Amino acid sequence: MSKLTSKLGIGFMRALAHVPFPLVRGFGAVLGRVLHVLAVPRRRVVDTNLALCFPTRSEAERRRMARQTFVYVAQSWLDRSWLWHAPEAVVARRLKVVGAADVIEEIAHGHEPMILFAPHFYGLDAAATALTMHTDRPSTTIYTTQRDPMIDQWVSEGRKRFGNVITLNRVDGIKPIVAGLRKGGLLYLLPDMDFGRDQTVFVPFYGVQAATVPSLSRFARLGRAKVVPVVSKLTPDGYEIEVLPAWKDFPSDDPVADTALMNQRLQGYIDTMPSQYYWVHRRFKTRPEGEKPVY
Repeated sequence: MSKLTSKLGIGFMRALAHVPFPLVRGFGAVLGRVLHVLAVPRRRVVDTNLALCFPTRSEAERRRMARQTFVYVAQSWLDRSWLWHAPEAVVARRLKVVGAADVIEEIAHGHEPMILFAPHFYGLDAAATALTMHTDRPSTTIYTTQRDPMIDQWVSEGRKRFGNVITLNRVDGIKPIVAGLRKGGLLYLLPDMDFGRDQTVFVPFYGVQAATVPSLSRFARLGRAKVVPVVSKLTPDGYEIEVLPAWKDFPSDDPVADTALMNQRLQGYIDTMPSQYYWVHRRFKTRPEGEKPVY
């Protein structure tokens, strides 16, 4: 991507931040339907994921889920315009935090180490924004560097817009993550993707063996932190961010069992709104030795 293209793209998002919300969402709906038709390789990934994870659903139902997934992809991407550039009052009005009141209070004003388990629903950036708007606690997040340096800077600055956010790359290692937790910080963790064979374990995800990083168990143990799930949902008015009670008896002494439990509980969250999960990702790309590729 050229510098000019990147500048124009970022400029478009800045301008879109001031467009009425219904028009932004409407544009996203149209764009999503177009992407579902034109982005054939990615559509095949979504179709494969849904077939593997929901084999009992009819093909017609899975096609509807796939179309809606692409709409959510487009809408959530365009929503970053107002999340990162609209006035703070506008952002706050469109983000609703619900759930365990005592945990929400602890996120905002507590001092104990806490990991926010944030699965890859399309509202994950909205959830991070909503929670960091209301706390000065140091909050660390790990993210993958974008190929384009200008886009990478824009994403990083957007995610650090509110609060006291520290963005780390995977190459930074675990020391700063654990140190931040032990100082009473928050860790916004998204461990439910396929990051390859290195340092992963194979555990079931919808009955299919999936390469999964055991980082949730590992960081909770090393950082002496409780784990709080945060589930984000696109709504007609913006986003609803549900903060669930902290997991009891987690982590255990078995990181593989912990990681299998994480996937099992994640399935329960997904089943409430399957089209809002990040099915465009090749979740089953890494296979156990001897298994054929699925994509």
